[in-house]
Amino acid sequence: MSRPPYGARARQWWERRRLRMRLTLLYGALFFAAGSVLLWLTYLLTARALSQQFNVRFLSKTGPMSDGAVGPGDDTLLKVAQFDVEQKTSSVLSEMVRSSLIVMILIGIIALLLGYLVADRGLRPLERVTAAAERLSESTLHERIALSGPQDEVKRLADTFDTMLDRLHRAFDVQRRFIGNAAHELRTPLAINRTVLEVSLEEPEASSDLKAMARALLGTNARYERLIEGLLLLAQSEQELTVRKTVDVEQVVRIVLEQPGLQPRKRRVTVHHDLSRALVQGDPLFLERCVSNLVENAIKYNVRDGEVWVRLRRDGGGATLTVENTGKPIAEYEVDELFEPFRRQQGERVGSARGAGLGLSIVRAIVKAHDGTITAHPRPEGGLTVTVRLPAPP
Repeated sequence: MSRPPYGARARQWWERRRLRMRLTLLYGALFFAAGSVLLWLTYLLTARALSQQFNVRFLSKTGPMSDGAVGPGDDTLLKVAQFDVEQKTSSVLSEMVRSSLIVMILIGIIALLLGYLVADRGLRPLERVTAAAERLSESTLHERIALSGPQDEVKRLADTFDTMLDRLHRAFDVQRRFIGNAAHELRTPLAINRTVLEVSLEEPEASSDLKAMARALLGTNARYERLIEGLLLLAQSEQELTVRKTVDVEQVVRIVLEQPGLQPRKRRVTVHHDLSRALVQGDPLFLERCVSNLVENAIKYNVRDGEVWVRLRRDGGGATLTVENTGKPIAEYEVDELFEPFRRQQGERVGSARGAGLGLSIVRAIVKAHDGTITAHPRPEGGLTVTVRLPAPP
């Protein structure tokens, strides 16, 4: 796998350490603010102390003359002496400020480094919690953070996260058991009913009315079998994938297009395909069901002598599958509803002859389980265009 460019790596590094840098800059700003206040107060106090000290010494040396008279040159000498004192005081204060600024900058750099180390050490438990949250999935819910240390805020957060994982693990176990039990308990009686009805149809002594009723019940039984299979597949596809392998989507699409029984009996639909080789990572059976549902949906909700276009392109290392079909016009606001369970094209509810209304719902769940995206929009001439984008394998 090729490495991302330097700019992307630098951006990722900054994103992962943004909080550390913010805390470090906050520590540094507080240090420089406190140092500036301290330097200003020290400057004022030192200036006051020097002024008082020089004034005391100056007055003690140039006190009043014994006879109380002032000579003609004494005023000039006093001004020269006072100016010299002010110059020395200003020089001392300037040197003190200059030295203090240099020392404060050097210590500030050290404080920034120490602040980063302190922030890194303080956020390390949170980094561990975040890494565990990113690593955990449906198949690894048994893992725990198990953070050790004092009972501070981070320890309480980690313990709360472990408790939440316990509840999620129990909920997923219950769901798995329910799906397995439902698959067995719902399929078995329908299979028995189908067998009984098929045997009744083969009975030579059965009347025509009985055979007609058996055929009607057999069709109803088949519809409920499709409904249960769709619901179970929808529940399974909404879970995390247990099988992940590199799959050539082109082969999957060709297998689907070569399956018999795609064409309806009463009307013919022409299927065009333009395929390129594209590799993704996922479950090949789920991907085959995804493509099969899209193609079947495009053929089923079509017009007489309609057309279907299946295009597969490699997109940035991943795959982009587009299934487009002619058909009745669809309103833009009805497109999103097509991906909801028990909804069919043109916004119709589930009927007895046109399927269970779970095709696009299953497609969306499978695409989401593969970390992909699915979009749809109506064609101006009628029909629908569905686009599935799957990411590249790592």
